Amino acid sequence: MKNLGANDIVLIDGSPHRIGEAIANSFVLGDRLIGLSGGQILHIPQADLIISHDAVSQSAMAFEEMKATLPEQITAFYQEFARLLGDEQIFRQIRTVNEADVSIAKCRGRSTTRLTLTDSMRRDMINALLTWARTPQVNGSILETTEHSGWQVSSIKAPLGVVAFVFEGRPNVFADATGVLRSGNSCVFRIGSDALPTAQAIMDLAVRPALLMSGLPVGAVMLVESRSHASGWALFSDRRVSLAIARGSGKAVAQLGSVAQQHGIAASLHGMGGAWMIAGEHADSRWFEQVVRNSIDRKVCNTLNVCCVLRARAQELVPIFIEAFDATAKNKGVRAVLHLDAESKAIQSKALSATTFVDLDPSDLSTEWEWEDNPECSLVIVENLQDAIALFNESAPRFIVSIISEDPAEREQVWREADAPFVGNGMTRWVDGQFALDKPELGLSNWQSGRMLGRGGILSGDSVFSVRHIANQYDADIHR
Repeated sequence: MKNLGANDIVLIDGSPHRIGEAIANSFVLGDRLIGLSGGQILHIPQADLIISHDAVSQSAMAFEEMKATLPEQITAFYQEFARLLGDEQIFRQIRTVNEADVSIAKCRGRSTTRLTLTDSMRRDMINALLTWARTPQVNGSILETTEHSGWQVSSIKAPLGVVAFVFEGRPNVFADATGVLRSGNSCVFRIGSDALPTAQAIMDLAVRPALLMSGLPVGAVMLVESRSHASGWALFSDRRVSLAIARGSGKAVAQLGSVAQQHGIAASLHGMGGAWMIAGEHADSRWFEQVVRNSIDRKVCNTLNVCCVLRARAQELVPIFIEAFDATAKNKGVRAVLHLDAESKAIQSKALSATTFVDLDPSDLSTEWEWEDNPECSLVIVENLQDAIALFNESAPRFIVSIISEDPAEREQVWREADAPFVGNGMTRWVDGQFALDKPELGLSNWQSGRMLGRGGILSGDSVFSVRHIANQYDADIHR
C-alpha cells in the first residue's frame, strides 16, 4: 500500500517538501523521509531502518556494559584482534573474500586501490591495533584539578557513548573504528558496499572472537550489514548516537553531516581534501623537486593538488615542478594530467612524454582532482607570497599547505596567515594520524566549514571523550 503521490507536499521538520516521482513510486508505509535544506528529500526504506536501529540498539547496550569492564580487557581485545589477523589460516579466508570483492568491483568499473587487502594494509592494521593496546586508558584520567580552601574540583575524561561511522570501502577501517573502545565507547559503522563481504568476514573471523575472548560485550563493535546508502542516513539520524563520523567523497560526507546535524547529533566530517604547496622566493630547488615527487606518489586526501610558484622564481621552478611530475608518471608507467595557467605553459614550451597539459581554469583551483592511477594536479604562478596565501584561503578546502622556503620569515607568514590546520615545509603526505602522531586516525578535518572547537584536526580513538567534573569537599562549612 502506498500513501504518497508525485508532487504531493509533505511537511518534514516543519518545512514543506514536494515529493518526486521516484520516491512516490518506491515509498511504502513504514519507510521514512528526511528533508534536508535546499529541498532534498532522502528516502529510507523500512528494511534499512530496522538494520540500523538493531545495530545501534546493540551498540548502546554494549556501551552501558563497557562501564563495568577493566582496562586490561580492552587491551586484551586489541591484542587478540591483532593475533587473529596475523594468523595465516584465518587471514587466508579473509583474503579469499576480499579477492572476490575486488574482482566484482573491477567488473563494475569501481576503484579498487583502497579495497584490496594487501600485505602492507594487513601489517598496518596489526600495528595500529597493537598501538591501541599500548595506549593508556582514557576513561578516568584526570585533565586538571582545581584546589580551593576546603574543597577541590577535578576534571576527568569520560566515555562519550555510541560512536557511529560511515566509511569508504576499505578494510583497514576496523583498526580506526575500534580505537574508540580505548576511550570506553562502543562503535557501530557502515562500510562502502564494495567492501561489505570483506568486512563481514573480518567481523566473523577476528572481531567477534576477540571481543568474546577479552570478555567485552559483543555489541561493542557493530557492523551495519547493508549495501544501501539509506542505511547510513538511518544510522546518522538515530539520536542514540553521540558522535557521527563520516569519511569519503565530499558530497556524500556533506550530506551525511547534514543528516546528523539536523537530528542534533555532533558530526565530525572528513571529506574534502587535496593539499596545496607554495614555492616561496627562497625555495631550495633540489628540496622542491624531491618533496613534489613525494607528495604525488598516490591519490589520497593529503596528495598534492595545487602548487603555487612565486613569479620571481617561476623561470627556474616551473620546469622543475613539471619534470618531477612527469617523472612520477613515467615511474608509474602511466600518463599524468597537469593543469597549467597561461604563464606556466609559456615557460614550459616543450612536450613531455608522460604528461598531458590542460589549460587551467580559475575555478579548477577549487577542484580536488580524483585520480586512480594517473596523477593530476594544478600549477599556477602568483605575484608574491601574500597572493599565494590569499588564493589558498579563497580556493582551497583549507586543509593542508606546505611552504617550500629556506627563509624562516616566509614559513612564519604562511603559518600565521594561511587558514589551515596542517602546515609544513616539505611533502604534503605527512598529514596522517598514524604517520605523524603514531596514532591510527578516525579522520582528518579541514577548515572549509570553519575552525573546530576544542580539538585538533586529527581525530583518533583516544581523543573521543567527554569531560565530567567531580567535587571533593573536606570542610563541612563551605557555603556560598
